[in-house]
Order: sequence, then structure tokens, then C-alpha cells
Amino acid sequence: MKDICVTGLSKAFGKTPAVDAIDFEVPAGSLVTLLGPSGCGKTTTLRLIAGLEKPDAGEVRVGERVLTSTADGVFVPPDKRHMGMVFQTYAIWPHMSVFENVAFPLRERRVRAAEIRERVMAMLQTLGLEGFHDRPAPLLSGGQQQRVALGRALVADPDVLLLDEPFSNLDARLREDMRLELKEMQQRVGVTTLFVTHDQAEAMILSDRVFVMNAGRIAQDGSPRQIYEQPRTRFVMDFLGQVDHVDARVVRTPDGVCVARLDGVPGARPVPLATDQSWQDGEPVVLALRSSDVRVCAIDGNGSWQGTILSTMYLGERVEYVVKLGTAHVRASGPVTDSFSAGATVQLQIPAGAIRAWPTRP
Repeated sequence: MKDICVTGLSKAFGKTPAVDAIDFEVPAGSLVTLLGPSGCGKTTTLRLIAGLEKPDAGEVRVGERVLTSTADGVFVPPDKRHMGMVFQTYAIWPHMSVFENVAFPLRERRVRAAEIRERVMAMLQTLGLEGFHDRPAPLLSGGQQQRVALGRALVADPDVLLLDEPFSNLDARLREDMRLELKEMQQRVGVTTLFVTHDQAEAMILSDRVFVMNAGRIAQDGSPRQIYEQPRTRFVMDFLGQVDHVDARVVRTPDGVCVARLDGVPGARPVPLATDQSWQDGEPVVLALRSSDVRVCAIDGNGSWQGTILSTMYLGERVEYVVKLGTAHVRASGPVTDSFSAGATVQLQIPAGAIRAWPTRP
């Protein structure tokens, strides 16, 4: 097992920086995810590590081996980097059988035929494809083709495994199954893995650590729980989960504590503001809250936020609502045993600490 170390990595296409002087490490044997929206630079970063793109600046090291260094003029070609890579499109060769697809990297290295058969059959068994070795690859399902691509990437015992949105072409149920299979396999094999996705659920399920990217830079890194529960920027919070925004204004209480009072919601309980940030009395702020934290209940008169239900959606195990709160529309949920109709006035329950305030000023 070897670690990946990226230092000062940069790449621009024309005048547009795709990757902007980023630094990060992937510890040996771990699974780390680059997470972000389309165009944030995550796939370009992966291609720079794989040697499929040459950087404008920076260094890539795997273990003790420097693979790219613009300062020292080092650039190891992709086929010499000893990496396995799985693409979004699988890249399965249609003229080959399952066995031949998985065996390809070993044949390129001129491994003995007996060893090739032993290693390929063992890999197919690990992937649950032992009965498919003679089948033409195009006749497999999407999930089976993805397993073949994964087997081809792993069969040669790569130093690291690079995955570029490998499940995006699968249907929702199969995607869930493949996530679990990948996590179990990565832990069993122990290969250092860098995973690229725009799907925050995949990042949360699979990762030991997540790097959230935005505009070519790393906006935040940490464990899945850390970045979800303690977002450092509005971008990170908005990207992770379903988030609604409510306008508010800073009010300084007589004892000097700053709170946020909701605009257009008379009588609503104000929200305490973080003390590690400088707030100005009267300044506008945005309150961000995830719909998964918001519950609808009957009014009990305790000063909590009250709004009017605009619409309802029955989802079997729960009911989801859109609630008008001042000028904002907030998504919330409640149990099917205590459902409300459109037009009803309700109260919103939100756990302490689930509301984040962001200044509107730059």
C-alpha cells in the first residue's frame, strides 16, 4: 500500500484555471473522494495524477516515487505509473470476452499464461463473475460491465486505484448496490483509492476522507461527518444535502449577544449567532437549513417558527411539505400518522445547531 501526495498542482485550459495550486494527501490503504459540481476540477485532478494530462505546475508522488514534477522536469507516462483506473464509460472492449478484458493488463506485462488464468479467475470470483468468463463483454448488464472494468483495474495489483464517476451510468438501485460492493472490496484488497464524484451520497457512504472542490480549489476537507455537520463555507453547506435559505437580520441584545431575527415572520424565535465571527447590528444575513433537519408539527405556542403549508407529497414512510416562511419556501417532513393539508398553519421543529448563518457581505 502506498500513499498519494499532491503538491501545488495546477492546470489551466487557455486562460481558465481548471486546477489551481492544490495540495492534498491520500493515506495508504484509504479511500478518499474528490467531491464537487461539474467543472470544479475534480476529473482534471484525477487525470493529472494518472498522467493523462500534463500539469502547468506541481508535483505528484506515489509512495517514494515522484511521477510528476514540473520543477525537476519529471513526467512518467501513464502506462508506467502502475495505476488502475475505472472510467465513467467503463471502456470495456466489445470484441473481447470477460476473461480477455480482465486479462489485458497482465498480457501487456507479458505475465505467464498459467499465472494470468489463475489471477483472472480469482479476480472474477471476487467480483461475483466466475461464471461469466467466456461471455462476450457487451452481453453483460451495466453493473456486470462495471465489475469487469474494476477487475481489469485491480488484477495487476496497482499501487493506487483511480475511479472517475464509475457509477453515474447505472440506475439508482444498482448504484446503491455497487457502492456497497466497492467499499467492501476496497477494504478487503486494501488498495489506496481516489474516487471522483458529484454525488454527495456516494462520498458520504464510501469515503474515509472527502475533499470538496470548487472552482479548481479545495474548499474543505475532512471526514464525511465533519464536512456535513461543520461546513466552513456557504458553498460547502449548499452542496451537501438539500438546503433552503431564509433571510434574517442581526440584532444585538441588551447583554451584547448577537442573534438573527427572521424577516417577515413576526414572533419567530431568533437564532443565536456564532461568537467566533464579527457581526454588525442590523446587517442582513442568510440562514441555511437542511430539509432533512426540519420537521412539521402542530402549533404549541412556544415561539418557534410558524408558516403556511403550500404543498404536500406522500412518500410512503413520511410526508414531505413545502412551507411558506415569510418570503422563503422551506422543505420539511413529518410522519404519515400526523399529516397536514395545504393551507394549514404549522410549526417547524429544527434541532439546535442545525441552522447556519452566513453574512451576505463579501
